[in-house]
Amino acid sequence: MSQLATPPPPYYYLPINLRPDTLGNPDWMNKGDNAWQLTAATLVGLQSVPGLIILYGGAVKKKWAVNSAFMALYAFACVLICWVCWGYQLSFGDQLIPIWGKVNVALEQKYLLRQAFLGNFPNATMVFFQFVFAAITLVLIAGALLGRMNFYAWMLFVPLWLTFSYTVGAYSIWSLNGWLSTAGMIDYSGGYVIHLSSGIAGFTAAYWVGPRMTKDRQNFPPNNILLMLAGAGLLWMGWTGFNGGDPYMASTDASLAVLNTHVCTAASLLTWLILDIVFFGKPSVIGAVQGMITGLVCITPAAGVVQGWAAILMGICSGGIPWFTMMVVHKKSELLQRVDDTMAVFHTHAIAGSLGGILTGLFAEPNLCNIFYGKYADYLGLFYGFHLGDFRRGFRQIGLQLLGVLFVVVLNVVMTSLICLLIQVFVPLRMSEEDMEVGDEAAHGEEAYAIWGQGERLDSTRFATNDLELGSKSQIQMT
Repeated sequence: MSQLATPPPPYYYLPINLRPDTLGNPDWMNKGDNAWQLTAATLVGLQSVPGLIILYGGAVKKKWAVNSAFMALYAFACVLICWVCWGYQLSFGDQLIPIWGKVNVALEQKYLLRQAFLGNFPNATMVFFQFVFAAITLVLIAGALLGRMNFYAWMLFVPLWLTFSYTVGAYSIWSLNGWLSTAGMIDYSGGYVIHLSSGIAGFTAAYWVGPRMTKDRQNFPPNNILLMLAGAGLLWMGWTGFNGGDPYMASTDASLAVLNTHVCTAASLLTWLILDIVFFGKPSVIGAVQGMITGLVCITPAAGVVQGWAAILMGICSGGIPWFTMMVVHKKSELLQRVDDTMAVFHTHAIAGSLGGILTGLFAEPNLCNIFYGKYADYLGLFYGFHLGDFRRGFRQIGLQLLGVLFVVVLNVVMTSLICLLIQVFVPLRMSEEDMEVGDEAAHGEEAYAIWGQGERLDSTRFATNDLELGSKSQIQMT
């Protein structure tokens, strides 16, 4: 009696280039998800390098263009080394305490080629994806400190803040074992971990570093608005990966998150633009960029768990409320006036991030939450709680969102203050008055723009025929 042949495995019928193999394509890995995750990570990385590098370089006074861009570039590189050596495992590794993982490296081949804690791709992909989020958080903090922070102090600040603040927030909110994560708080893609954290940390660090020179605070025009817009464009388009990558798969939820992101951002930009026209009489390009950023930040904690109409409402709120805090409340608040937040990170990230988290607690749709969280089906926005008659779960969700805001604020005020106090024991937090007067050349021995010949400065005295002409040329240069 002949034996029946063993049927081939299901993947036998796939094209050969899609079949799993025992070496580079194990059966748990999905090639499409892995490809999308690496693409999304690259898009997020482009938001920092070169996105925020050229946004900062164009948005500041000419004498600070090099220093501002270099603070961002240094942070990106420094975070990567810290991340693979200890940061990733502190944020997503085995639990040490409910807010922190155990110290370990993420460099060994055996570990990097295993399946990640979520998603059908290897740890190596997850480490890279989470790195670009950690890096942009430090780059955003730099925005509050441009134009006066001692670069050597910044070199110390980056690894210390990543280690003792970012990893705590990431583990608490994103790790499967974190206390806010297991409690059921929603932070789809970093409204709390990245934006609220960077806004509060940047504002706190700006308090300890102190303000720019008085004349720089009073007159700080962008040296290149077109360059700033190019950076802003990279930031906006890069958000496709920022929010689209967080389902950890190329899924319908990823598609929804991407669309909601851009819809909310457009609504926010237009709202800010209209308010500028109504109250100031002119459409401001810089204002439009601010409105764009607040929209991106606001939708981030909600991107894949709210419907399209909610994304538009969130965009209107994110274009209006941060505009009000920046244009009205800021001018009346003694504390906000005293702290010199160069790029208004407090308003564009702390206010917009906490706003997005709270609105997520109102608009989170239960079916979308079920798609994103899978077995964790207890997420329910307050408005849907009213609609379904489940008031307890609705109020619980908004309570958890508010608790998350409180936790992130306290964590970053305390840790950022302690880090700044520690650093100033070894190096000054601020540049000297003489160096701040000069700017880039004093800090780095380099300038952003060559204005004559092959990088040489224009010596106007060679062309002055009399003292009057010399005075006129000097005045033009200063302007």
